[in-house]
Amino acid sequence: MRFIRKSIIRKLFLNLFLFGLLIAAVVFYFHYTEQETVPFYVLIFALGVFLIYFLIAYWIDIVRPLRTVLKQMQLLIAGKPYKRIYTSRVDEIGIIAHFFNQVTKGLGAVSHDIKDRRRMLDELSIASQLQRDILPTKSPRVKGLQVVAKTKPATEIGGDSFNFFRSKDKLYVYIGDVTGHGVAAGLIMTMINSLMSVFVDIYNSPYEVLVMVNKYIKRHVKKAMFMTMLLLCWDEKTQRMTYVGAGHEHIIVYRADTGDCEAIMSGGVAIGMVPNNSKLIKEAEVKLNNGDFMVLYSDGITEARNESGDMFGLERLKNSVAEYATRYSADGVNHHIAMDLAAFTEGHSQDDDMTLIVVKRDDSFTGSDGENEEETKWEE
Repeated sequence: MRFIRKSIIRKLFLNLFLFGLLIAAVVFYFHYTEQETVPFYVLIFALGVFLIYFLIAYWIDIVRPLRTVLKQMQLLIAGKPYKRIYTSRVDEIGIIAHFFNQVTKGLGAVSHDIKDRRRMLDELSIASQLQRDILPTKSPRVKGLQVVAKTKPATEIGGDSFNFFRSKDKLYVYIGDVTGHGVAAGLIMTMINSLMSVFVDIYNSPYEVLVMVNKYIKRHVKKAMFMTMLLLCWDEKTQRMTYVGAGHEHIIVYRADTGDCEAIMSGGVAIGMVPNNSKLIKEAEVKLNNGDFMVLYSDGITEARNESGDMFGLERLKNSVAEYATRYSADGVNHHIAMDLAAFTEGHSQDDDMTLIVVKRDDSFTGSDGENEEETKWEE
């Protein structure tokens, strides 16, 4: 019977065969009873019985299940709720029902993925907006110092972070780079930025600030998550520039009187790497004369590659600083370094976040309104 169950056509042929057997039986009966002809009413009766049987079988076996399948298909096409079709049939209708179930199962999985993707995109959008709200949109104005910062994330949520904090007569400038990208990196960046804004008002030195930030952040991050950082502190009263390194990149210093350009190791250990960093970081001073530059950067700049796979590197960055420091302000140096980097990486996609902060000692700079109001968005 499995041979018959596999096809509706075979069932129709079977019914026709049974009808033929019925007619043959009637003819044989009357021939056996030696009647000359089969009565007409007998043939009509046999045909009527077969038609009733055929119509009932056709309705039950074909029309009704096919209407059920078509109804669910119409609901699917109309975007209305539909139901899974349960059947053990293996004929054409069973195949259609099975196909419908497989298609709707796939659509259900796709719909679930789309909902998850929309939820994740919404979360990324919120996290991205939160990061944009935290990062400063303008460079600060401070007497005797030009500060211009530019940043360009590689993804929706970047790992680079920077900010400016004022406390009493001091300006704090920090640049940092969280391991990885995405929501986790954005959350750590947010936490550290918030702690920084609190501790600069409590403690008097960048060293104490980073010790306390590390102490509190370590309690809430995994071992593999940390943030390299470099924190500058400009004292407007004493005109002194000090810094504390936490495993970040070099500090590039350009001397206006000699034309020398040096790279100073920032030193230290990244925030969140050890529970207590008090003996692993230290505060140091960089003596800045009028016209001297300090350049802070993230590794997305020095590790940017061209089409040949070559990195921009620290030496190219130093050369750019030395070339433009004699002719431009902090804004001009920042802009032309960005142009050099764009020319070098032309044709190659950005692999990492890029942040560049240029600081120039300028005794003529008053820090009044209208001066040094540069946006922090990276110039293309």
